[in-house]
Amino acid sequence: MSDGSSPAPARAGTPRTAGRSAVVVGGGLAGITAALALADAGVRVTLLEGRPRLGGLAFSFQRGELTVDNGQHVYLRCCTAYRWFLDRIEGAALAPLQDHLDVPVVDVAKPEGRRLGRLRRDPLPVPLHLGRSLAAYPHLSLAERAAVGRAALALKGLDLADPALDTQDFGSWLAAHGQSARAVEALWDLVGVATLNAVAGDASLGLAAMVFKTGLLSDPGAADIGWARVPLGELHDRLARKALDSAGVRTEVRTRVTSVSFNENGTWSVQVPGENLDTDAVVLAVPQREAHDLLPPGALDAPERLLEIGTAPILNIHVLYDRKVLARPFFAALGTPVQWVFDRTDASGLGSGQYLALSQSAAQDEIDTPVAELRERYLPELERLIPGTRAAAVLDFFVTRERTATFAPAPGVGRLRPGARTKAPGLYLAGAWTATGWPATMESAVRSGVSAADAALSALGRPRPRHLFEFEEAA
Repeated sequence: MSDGSSPAPARAGTPRTAGRSAVVVGGGLAGITAALALADAGVRVTLLEGRPRLGGLAFSFQRGELTVDNGQHVYLRCCTAYRWFLDRIEGAALAPLQDHLDVPVVDVAKPEGRRLGRLRRDPLPVPLHLGRSLAAYPHLSLAERAAVGRAALALKGLDLADPALDTQDFGSWLAAHGQSARAVEALWDLVGVATLNAVAGDASLGLAAMVFKTGLLSDPGAADIGWARVPLGELHDRLARKALDSAGVRTEVRTRVTSVSFNENGTWSVQVPGENLDTDAVVLAVPQREAHDLLPPGALDAPERLLEIGTAPILNIHVLYDRKVLARPFFAALGTPVQWVFDRTDASGLGSGQYLALSQSAAQDEIDTPVAELRERYLPELERLIPGTRAAAVLDFFVTRERTATFAPAPGVGRLRPGARTKAPGLYLAGAWTATGWPATMESAVRSGVSAADAALSALGRPRPRHLFEFEEAA
């Protein structure tokens, strides 16, 4: 539906109005960002989304009176683009950051039982900010902790601009730098699986190095964690739509684009059921396979490369208890299939009891497992991890599955990821899967929207909104 706040691009066959126009295809974070950036520069923008909501793969839905996020999403202080996005939609206060990195890590693998450790930072310069935490980390031996420190220094010395890093896998690099299987499990994969959606052996060294150098080895506060204290739909749909409306963007949901074509007069035509939209520029902010299907001939030198970018799933397990069982907002786990557990009670609107969400990345082996089997597997694991669950009743247990949650960060993926510009003048690409240098995160999605808008504004002869690029200066 149209909000009526801005004129749409001219329909095919009608005179074009003065000024510049753009159509953004896709209402995820990349598309919302591109639309806001273009509109802020004075471009008339129409945003088209096939779903009935905005937010892409970071959204909420209703389950009775419960508001459920499809999956747990977090960001870090170093995610300067996503922080800009939160500010732009006036949502920063609803997704605050920790004052300082503090991650409880529970290990239940040892014979002596459950053991708690913490990864936290001190107010010291890099790399000393993590020194005390690493020295006291109980899930590694003294020798393993020392080896981790040496590997971290070697990682800090890697040149992220070296394309050779993308051809290697992170697991082999860790092994070559003295990391034991236990160190990989208890530290490197603890962070890497959650951020890359792949274990070290399946991940590009280039992307892994980017994550660890930027998040842990760039600034003392870079890895401080932030997450939404409200449903994701409050941020990525309601507040985003309000910001789009205020910027004069015409937003159409339940509107699927069927084709994109170049006109003889130098404009573009975007086809949706029942009508065509003529416009000066088009941003395709959709998944890589959908982008491949919409690209006109000649737009990319090797469009088939988009189909070579693999995907990776994320499984989310949701459990409602009849009482409070967990005092901390989240923790990570070792010695169990459980990876990360978050308390979503307040954000969901649950009036009593407690709602826990388990985020299971790199879930290729379980993504299609029946709910009953997952229940049988994971409830006992939660009892091992959280003693308070043993006397609690389970009121509800359900699962959300994102089979194509992210692109697969496999070695060699870097050469497959295209930039924002195509060979077709006026046609641009956006999405976390494009060449942002980041893995498939909310940060990557926002950065891609900025890149696409920047390229389009340059071609349209429009000045870039100054505030749009402040985050790059802060990075």
